[in-house]
Amino acid sequence: MYDMANLLDEVTGPVNDNGRDVRVIDRQLPVEIGFGSMLFEIALWTVIPCLVLLYVFLFGDTLENTLAFAVFGCVIGILPGVIFVFMKISAHNYFQQLEQRIQAEASNIDNYLEQRVQILQNVVGLVEKAIGLDKEVMTTVAALRGGKVNGTNREEVSRQTDMAFGRLFPQVEAYPELKAHNAIADAMQQNSYLQREITAARTVYNSRVTQWNNDIFCWPTKMIVAARQGYTTRIPFTVSADTRERARDKFF
Repeated sequence: MYDMANLLDEVTGPVNDNGRDVRVIDRQLPVEIGFGSMLFEIALWTVIPCLVLLYVFLFGDTLENTLAFAVFGCVIGILPGVIFVFMKISAHNYFQQLEQRIQAEASNIDNYLEQRVQILQNVVGLVEKAIGLDKEVMTTVAALRGGKVNGTNREEVSRQTDMAFGRLFPQVEAYPELKAHNAIADAMQQNSYLQREITAARTVYNSRVTQWNNDIFCWPTKMIVAARQGYTTRIPFTVSADTRERARDKFF
């Protein structure tokens, strides 16, 4: 089996401090197989036929039809290899389907994040003339404007959006007339709704990622297929550190 103990090490490995109760290992691990796996596959095809041929060589004189016995024994003997080929095909199809599910869940998160960014930009547009907004909020909004959310920037967009809302809403709440503004009140409600949707989508996505990370190291069939396909572990989508700290402040 592939030894993950040292590679997934919070002490020596790169760690993403985002997350809620655990520290997430910020590393993609490749699946690697050694000589033992290759020997296992060869054995599936050759062990029984070799035993049959050895038996024929040693006791062929006692058999009525040596050739028929040898041919039949060899055909039956390669069945484990044939069965394993179909198992690998099944595993390959399984990984493709799981990958599609992971991508679909990631797309849901990205869509919700883009909606949050749009709400942030709308709220800033409504209040920036009425109050002096935090310069960092304005910088964040400018950086997010026009950007698409995808796998390469998902964590960063989430972190920046959480930080901006965390700084923006306390400023809005300090002005009752702004907080009572219908558009701003609606935006705050929509943001809360999207936060809940992102939490739910993140839970499903991370569950799929955990399933993927476990399955690709499941020897022999899935691990061999994963190694041949060049698969790696996937990094879960985490709660930003700012959001985690605010949650702890509220509940504890």
